[in-house]
This record gives sequence, structure tokens and C-alpha cells, in this order.
Amino acid sequence: MSFPEEKGAVVIKDLTTILGGQTILDHLSFEIPRNKITTILGFSGAGKSTLLKHILGLLKPTSGSVSILGKDLNKLSEFELKKFRRHFGMLFQYAALFDSLSAFENVAFPLNEFTTLRDDEVEEKVYMLLESVGISIESFFKLPSELSGGMRKRVGLARALALDPDIMLYDEPTTGLDPITTKMVNDLILNTYRKNVERGMTSIIISHDVKVTLEISDFVAFLDHGKIVEFLPVKDFVHSQNKLVQEFLAL
Repeated sequence: MSFPEEKGAVVIKDLTTILGGQTILDHLSFEIPRNKITTILGFSGAGKSTLLKHILGLLKPTSGSVSILGKDLNKLSEFELKKFRRHFGMLFQYAALFDSLSAFENVAFPLNEFTTLRDDEVEEKVYMLLESVGISIESFFKLPSELSGGMRKRVGLARALALDPDIMLYDEPTTGLDPITTKMVNDLILNTYRKNVERGMTSIIISHDVKVTLEISDFVAFLDHGKIVEFLPVKDFVHSQNKLVQEFLAL
């Protein structure tokens, strides 16, 4: 499917979300550029998770709009929205693998569910995906409980990439990880981006990890109390004069 080229991958206009009488996102407007790595930073409770749900079309705005790849999600039916989500890949915070399925079966799942590939074609693609994220063939048929935290992240990423997404989403990918595993995930995100840059894949990271953000992002958006208070290329973000941003960077 082709999409309009003139707009960002994600275009958010005057987005307001009120839940339980509380304003979570407050007239939020910004664009996430295509084919780049953009990280959305912010303190806990800033509205990052709510924003992610809007991007995935899991939450309807109180007002305003969210357009993804030129499509206004408000105008899609539930059926159209479900079909449209195939353009997303999602790496969850704790990988969210199916416990009873092997690494191979986890990655094969979306291919079996959403494509018409033959069994041999599924097998070939799963092998390629697992190898591309650094999983050795000896681990292909291990259960998630038999894999380390880092390896589960790798398998989760392979599964997220199975349907060749146009937008890859990472939800707090390094939370709770040791420094070595954090670097591994960091490298994994960068390598995944580089391998898919020619086909125009956009990467969006939800995070509160400043160090990781500055190392891998092209752009950084800082969210506070439901508003984007700064959105800059990473090289400019570190020199932001915004007092809140400087406080966050100093942590």
C-alpha cells in the first residue's frame, strides 16, 4: 500500500483525552517524521502510554485527530482499524510472548494468522527473522521460560517484524534491564532501523531512559502533563533551554 509522502508518519492535531474527569492529553499537536527514530520522553504519568494507545487506535480521542500514514483513525471502522494495524510492529516492555509456544512458533503466529504463505514459506521467513535478531538455531524451539530476558526481547522483535511493518513501536524497551542487556536492546533497535531504512520504516520509542534516547534517536519529543513541551533533533535536544528538559537530562 502506498501512502501520501508529504506528511509525517504520525500527525496529531489538537488531541485531547479526558478519562475519569482527568485531562490526560491536552490539545496535543505534533508530527513524527517518517523513516526516522523518534523517542517520546517524559516522567511517569506524563501521558506516554495514553499517546501510544492513540497511535495504535486502541483509544478514541475526546477531541482532535490522529492520522497514521495519511489515514485519519477516527474515520476508520473497527474492521478497517483492525486491518490497518498490520502496518504496525510492537515490541512490548516484557516481550509478551506466548508462554506455551516456542520461539519459532511465536514468530510464525502472525504469519499463520494474517498471511496466505505456505508452510515452507513461513518456515523460511521465521528462520530468517530469528537469525536477523541474533537467535541461534539451537534456541529456535525453546519456550520463553527457557530463554534469557535479552533473548525474549529478540524473539519479540522478530515477531513484531514478521508482517514487515511500516511503523515499529517500542514500549519502554530497556526498563528493568541490566546495562549489558540494555546495550544489546539498544543495538537491536538501531540495527533493525538500518536494515529497514530503505523501505521507509519509521521507529517510535516510548521511554524515560535519557541515556539510551540520546544514543539512538534522530528526534526527541518531551511530553509533560499531556503536552509536548519540546520536540527537536537529538543534537539540539541536549542543548534545549527548557527548564523541565534540563532537569530531566540532569537525572
